[in-house]
Amino acid sequence: MMKLKNVWIVALLAAWLPAAALAAAAPSAVLQKAKQDAESKGYVFIASHDAIVEQARKEGKLRVLSAEDPSVIKASAEAFKKKYPFIDVRTEDVDGLEIYQRMLQEMKAGLAKWDVNYVAFDFYPDYLPYQKKFDILGMAQHGVLQMPTGVVDPVNRHVVALQSNAQIVAYNKELISRDKVPSTWEEFLKPEFKDRKFATDIRPKAFAALVPAWGLEKVVDLAKKIAAQKPIWLRGDARMVTFLMNGEYPLLLGVNYKVLRRGQKKDGKGVLAYKVAEPLPLRLSETEGVLERSENPHAALLWLEFQAGPEGQKIRDDIDLSASVYTPGSAHEELGRGKKVSLLAWEHYLKMGLYQEEAVKAFGFPRAEKKR
Repeated sequence: MMKLKNVWIVALLAAWLPAAALAAAAPSAVLQKAKQDAESKGYVFIASHDAIVEQARKEGKLRVLSAEDPSVIKASAEAFKKKYPFIDVRTEDVDGLEIYQRMLQEMKAGLAKWDVNYVAFDFYPDYLPYQKKFDILGMAQHGVLQMPTGVVDPVNRHVVALQSNAQIVAYNKELISRDKVPSTWEEFLKPEFKDRKFATDIRPKAFAALVPAWGLEKVVDLAKKIAAQKPIWLRGDARMVTFLMNGEYPLLLGVNYKVLRRGQKKDGKGVLAYKVAEPLPLRLSETEGVLERSENPHAALLWLEFQAGPEGQKIRDDIDLSASVYTPGSAHEELGRGKKVSLLAWEHYLKMGLYQEEAVKAFGFPRAEKKR
């Protein structure tokens, strides 16, 4: 566990030092050394942002496949075009395992024609060989690219996570008072919450994101005890929030923060509310990379920089409250300030599926209830 206020703030601000200031502090010899180090590991390091822009201008095109919210992508593309009017951008929404598998097959067959793609969580290791090995982390560290270094996979330095997600406790103010709503996950084990007193998702994202703070053994133990409370098993955050707003359930365990906030905008009665249970489960999401066979790799690199940078992150928060926790002042960064946080970052990212599977086993493989 950690206190976000004490641990991250300095690092977050440092990650956003202007590129010009970093460039001034870093002589060309340092950049050349970084370039040599990257190339020795099989990565491409471009030592000048101007050089990236110049090559992108020659390319003039960009095709992006993204799993982000369509409204976010539309606004991001429009803003990107204003900044780089010489790049013709086409975006396409991708969603669902079948599409991710098809993308993978097209990459393997050499038929993929896009430039930037969602690196699907379910097939992350399989996608990696087909992503261009730009040393995005190194270029961010040396100020060539303007993005916080935390959003880049430190092992696979060519993949970027554009968003974060947080899981919170949501409740209906007409059905339960705030003082009775759990402030920790263990409080759901109280006798008063036994026998269908709260609902939770059969896909345990909150439990998976608790592993960095607690360890898998403690999380599995909690999952078993939660199952013994006989909760209402549901599937899908948006569906759960709608039920909560309609007064069908009083309390939700581990719903997505941004989905709850989205529901509050539609809540005419003002009954939806939330609490941050500690440790707060936070996780990185929406990973993207540049296709190895991309015909417009420099334009693609500018796209990733823009989306992970201040302008792109502001768009994500303004529309969907989805900006990265590594972005100072973002909704998720503010949500975690001064609180105990469990951050499922890169060292745990590839294990999230495993963590969820273990929690589901502990639940006893429940099925979501169907409502007419």
